[in-house]
Amino acid sequence: MTDVDLVIIGAGPAGMGAALAAKKHGINDIIILERADKTGGILPQCIHNGFGLHYFKLELTGPEYALRFARKIEEQNISVRLNTTVVNISPDKIVTAMSREEGVIYYKAKSIILAMGCRERTRGAIGIPGSRPAGVITAGAAQRFVNMEGYMPGKEIVILGSGDIGLIMARRLTLEGAHVSAVCEIMPQSGGLQRNISQCLNDFNIPLMLNTTVSKIHGEERVTGVTIAKVDEYLSPIKETEEYIACDTLMLSVGLIPENELSQSANVILGENGGAKTDRYLRTNVEGIFACGNVVHVHDLVDFVTQESEEAGKNAAYYLLNKEISGKGYVFVEKEIESKNSRPLQPNEKRLTCIVCPVGCRMSVFINISGNVTEVRHNTCPRGQRYAIEEYTKPRRVLTSTIKYNDTFVPVKTKGTIPKPLLLPAMRELEQLRLTHPAPVGTVVLSNLLETGVDVVLTDDVTDDPKN
Repeated sequence: MTDVDLVIIGAGPAGMGAALAAKKHGINDIIILERADKTGGILPQCIHNGFGLHYFKLELTGPEYALRFARKIEEQNISVRLNTTVVNISPDKIVTAMSREEGVIYYKAKSIILAMGCRERTRGAIGIPGSRPAGVITAGAAQRFVNMEGYMPGKEIVILGSGDIGLIMARRLTLEGAHVSAVCEIMPQSGGLQRNISQCLNDFNIPLMLNTTVSKIHGEERVTGVTIAKVDEYLSPIKETEEYIACDTLMLSVGLIPENELSQSANVILGENGGAKTDRYLRTNVEGIFACGNVVHVHDLVDFVTQESEEAGKNAAYYLLNKEISGKGYVFVEKEIESKNSRPLQPNEKRLTCIVCPVGCRMSVFINISGNVTEVRHNTCPRGQRYAIEEYTKPRRVLTSTIKYNDTFVPVKTKGTIPKPLLLPAMRELEQLRLTHPAPVGTVVLSNLLETGVDVVLTDDVTDDPKN
């Protein structure tokens, strides 16, 4: 058995942020246990942009965000054990883990930070009638298949649930050549950010069908279609509204739930949402065990996960150093700002959702008879005004995708925006691209994409080292 001051479960954004904060506040004997073969948690498969706007004041992709913390972990010489699965945590803080190289390992920890993240709800959690054919897949699994493995889950897609992963995958699959018939949402409003509805659905004319669910899955060996229906006030399908949609894939984006098995094994009390229950200092009911990130509650933005994890790391350090944990503690604030704009439109007014940050301001844009923007209202920053003017003159988007490297796929993005009508032609151009040698993040892999003057760059380090 190995004695360790601080054991952190999970090397995602929460685990890495907590480790760095604990190190900063005086703890050197730290080990992070991670079951995957790479740090970053879910971020390496989230190749889209939109990360880091709050924390770094930059718009990064998931791999870029994760890489910044992975490099800091390495610089600080914090020990990370990859391919190591924690199978039990006892209430007296003995951590049992397993790895192929070392077999069963035991750590006696003075303090533990739970940072295991969350998982997706599956078909079994929502009880859709029908047989069990191939072609029913969660949005996160589809994201991994497409972005990391290079496999398309299908060509004719219906999405149930409008969480952010589902919205983002609607766009991603469309760019890859699939046809997304509809996104069905059982609730009267979407569960995703307004900016994602705008840039992932509206950009590609994908309908969002509210108060609608999938009432039956058709097919034996493979999905052949689904029946959708409107729901009543009790969220039950209304038979008279049923409609059949032919498809080969049903993708589920029906919510995330905190990972809680290890929390329970340590006798940590769970909250109503199924996550570890903590006080404002991110302490659980078990002395010396802290929790942060999506294992506590599911966050909309990874930036907020990082902020919370840094507080947990600092407080765990204070606990180990016998310092008093005081102050107001971590106060979670995560609210999307909305402007409902319920009044009627004026003749020269148009409305749009800003996509430059996750706030997703609902703006009013006023157009003169020449088609020029004369005024922008309800934006909360100058970038919103610039976006509104550009959107009604020459709309542009950042494109994120993957390219082939040996037997794997590596993430790339345009280093700047390109005209929106060029998104699909640009995707066909990237499909022909091959990376021939290892290269660091930021390397230009294609110059002047479609003569737009915009380069395509790597968004992660590409090495032949399986640990990176």
